Amino acid sequence: MSSEMFSKVLEAQLLQTTKIVEEQLDAEIKKLDNVDDDELEILKQRRLEGLKKAQQQKQEWLSNGHGEYVEIPSERDFFEQVKRSNKVVCHFYKDTSFRCLILDKHLTVLAKKHIETRFIKLNAEKAPFLCERLRIKVIPTLALVKDGKTQDYVVGFTDLGNTDDFTTETLEWRLGCADIINYSGNLMDPPFQSQKKFGTTFTKLDKKTIRGKKYDSDSDDD
Repeated sequence: MSSEMFSKVLEAQLLQTTKIVEEQLDAEIKKLDNVDDDELEILKQRRLEGLKKAQQQKQEWLSNGHGEYVEIPSERDFFEQVKRSNKVVCHFYKDTSFRCLILDKHLTVLAKKHIETRFIKLNAEKAPFLCERLRIKVIPTLALVKDGKTQDYVVGFTDLGNTDDFTTETLEWRLGCADIINYSGNLMDPPFQSQKKFGTTFTKLDKKTIRGKKYDSDSDDD
């Protein structure tokens, strides 16, 4: 096929595509034109009701302490928190572990960003019953509790690239895999921004792989 003929074919295809798009737009415009004032008012009211409910939910979260990362003093407080909030991330820490301080930094940021989830921390040495019940043997460990039940754990930094230098986005992705936060990114594409520095072969992981894996953390043992 000559270049001139190819150009004509391409031009014809573009014209056909443009015609289809214009027809689709015309159909949408016609559809909107056929909507009467009463229907528009109903759509407007539904939108306003949705916005109102979203605002009420936000205020309810904030009144329950969402939006901040705080320490709770006892095991009893842990059970109170998981009753009041549908989604809870609890950091079991020890004062002697510097990796707990690393998690504190990231969790403080995420608590402000994801107000749909309650972020708390609890000194593991003050919660022996809870640690035994949840089988927490490695510090730090994040217990991810949804609807009153512990759904998942982030044990040490194994799922975060096996490095102390993981990013907040990496932890956010990991929590998203557990559906404990509303994650807007692609769960199949972990945001490991510097894989060479991590020295790992992480590329794309499946949520089931994470939840079902055998943990092998180099963090402080309980």
